[in-house]
Amino acid sequence: MTRLLVSLGALAAVISIPFLLKPEAEHDPRLATSPTQILNIITPHSESIRREFTAAFRHYMRRREGIDIFIEWRVPGGTSEIEKILDTEYTFAFKHVWKNQLGRSWTPEVAAAFNDRRLTLPEDPVEDGPGESARRTFLDSEIGIGLDLFFGGGAYPFVVNSGKGYLVNSGIAERQARWFQPEVIPQVVGGEPFYDPEFRWLGTCLTTFGICLNHDAIARLNLQHEPVDWNLLGHAKLFKEVSIADPSTSGSVIKAFEMILQQQMRRALDAARPDESAEDALARGWTAGMRLIRRIGANARYYANFAAKIPADVAAGNAAAGMCIDYYGRTFHERVQNRAGDSRMQFVTPEGGSSLSVDPIAMLRGAPNRRLALKFIEFTLSLEGQQLWNYRAGTPGGPKRQALRRLPVRKDIYQPEYLRHFADPDERPFEKSHLFHYEAAWTGRAFGAIRFILKSMCVDAHAELQDAWQALIEHNFPPVATALFDDVARVSYAVALGEISEILKRSKLEQSRYARDLTAYFRSHYRRVVKLARSGTVRH
Repeated sequence: MTRLLVSLGALAAVISIPFLLKPEAEHDPRLATSPTQILNIITPHSESIRREFTAAFRHYMRRREGIDIFIEWRVPGGTSEIEKILDTEYTFAFKHVWKNQLGRSWTPEVAAAFNDRRLTLPEDPVEDGPGESARRTFLDSEIGIGLDLFFGGGAYPFVVNSGKGYLVNSGIAERQARWFQPEVIPQVVGGEPFYDPEFRWLGTCLTTFGICLNHDAIARLNLQHEPVDWNLLGHAKLFKEVSIADPSTSGSVIKAFEMILQQQMRRALDAARPDESAEDALARGWTAGMRLIRRIGANARYYANFAAKIPADVAAGNAAAGMCIDYYGRTFHERVQNRAGDSRMQFVTPEGGSSLSVDPIAMLRGAPNRRLALKFIEFTLSLEGQQLWNYRAGTPGGPKRQALRRLPVRKDIYQPEYLRHFADPDERPFEKSHLFHYEAAWTGRAFGAIRFILKSMCVDAHAELQDAWQALIEHNFPPVATALFDDVARVSYAVALGEISEILKRSKLEQSRYARDLTAYFRSHYRRVVKLARSGTVRH
């Protein structure tokens, strides 16, 4: 009996430990009978962001409304994976309603039309065909997928998914109209939208794209390159020394490559000959950008599955340089600082080489806890929520464990009273926004095509691409072979906007076949470069 009592006592002690170790706030007697409200958020955000926003929002809701909340984070991967999940889940949910509740036939036309953002509906519903009827039914519905919010991942997927009808107006603009004035959150900065005109998505923090460098590795390679710009990543001395995320899984790396194209197109337009049309100049800039992107792809050691691996490898010296988002670069710069404050890693946003874009938040159609979702959106855009993005850890209102090193979207927080708590107090993003103007008309409609091209030209044919680049380096860049390597006519501006963009509107099977043929073309192209480079032709 004594042994049994001892065992039961030990068991009771083990069971009680988690309760004893709970934060004091969770023992608030006012919450004893309060039901826990659950918020479901799908996100690509890192664990540190999720942890800090969970703690801060729970505290916010306890203090404001005396209720306890629980956040169920869904983290399937990058934005590409999230988009696939939204497509699958909303298709399944709408199909169930269309067939089982409305008793209507599920046809390929209906399946393709209900989320078609390009479909124009007749003013009179009487004129609707099956596709138009399905689209109208979906947009008028509260069909949901058990998720409340989509949080983080860059503006482009939010633009696409709001167009499909997956994202809806949360009502935040009616509650906080003052926040959406130019002096607080402007709608457009440097050509980049900061929130949707219909308020279906809203930027919460800022993002720029740039280059992370390991100074020790750069010195080892004897590479001097000032100023640091995108051309550095295409330098022959960086062969197999560049770290890049896989463009098929990372929306941020596609955006970074789009910045390269935009910068080259701007330069070409500014230097256009008097007899050259703007369209021809833009096409010339696109060609220059694609050539640089190919060289960067040839220098890539690998294509990482997630963006945070890039600065981690550069900081560790496994790569000399990489493409990354600003906050990843700043975070790893801080992690490898010595006691004197020096760091072997540096992050640089190429001047005039990146726009100022946003990471948004949006309410999903059919959100099961719409009221709590609105409260979370309101919190992220409040001054209290904005402080989390760049306050130093441990400062009043800041994160508890580590600085998130992101820049807030609200202009009115860049004031001395707030900046004194910033981890990056010298950053003035709105003052530099004029250096780069994003032109959506140039590459916005080709964003999907850019992803498609990169996968075939650089990722799937990576081994052959590296063989070609190595052969050029080893044989001192013979002119004929180099000219062939730089030939990107197969993915010209006209082809990207026309042929490839059209393919992306077709079935997945047709897209797969086209991708297979395009990859085969590039593999053959690179093998020809190798043969020419090794033929003995040298540059004079």
